[in-house]
Amino acid sequence: MTTLSAAHRFRDPRSTKYDFIGSILVRCPNCAKVAHVVPSPAGAGDARATLFAPRRLVCRNCGLSRVSTASRVSFSRGTAQPATDPYFGTPLWLQRETRHGWLWAYNLDHLDLLQRFVQAPLRERAPWYDTRQKMTLVARLPLWIKRARNRDEILRAISRICTSHAQR
Repeated sequence: MTTLSAAHRFRDPRSTKYDFIGSILVRCPNCAKVAHVVPSPAGAGDARATLFAPRRLVCRNCGLSRVSTASRVSFSRGTAQPATDPYFGTPLWLQRETRHGWLWAYNLDHLDLLQRFVQAPLRERAPWYDTRQKMTLVARLPLWIKRARNRDEILRAISRICTSHAQR
């Protein structure tokens, strides 16, 4: 009997989209370089507790700084179109179009989770009797990302996202 190494096994860490909105990489509306959406200093803390706390969009390249105090948060739905950040509605920095739809991530940790999930031949979910949240980020992924036959294409898209991010 052979055992699978950690590289071949993915166990769902039970992350949700709220775990990745602490720092979001976006395309600056001013200069089209990478910018960050982060909690305002007064609203820093746990991402779930501060979901509606004020956010700042900051670009280190051109110096743009905006504050959002809106009480509405609008998450991207689906993969048919490019994704935007939930606070300012600016396009995400880490995204790429594939023939199945748009692959996107809020930040590098989110992208790493997607990469580990896609490349693993064995994907394990938490037990059904676990009382915590059932619909994790991984459970909500579109079917085309979960399919093994799309693995190479998705990993290429992730690689291209990483390459383009490293060049900026």
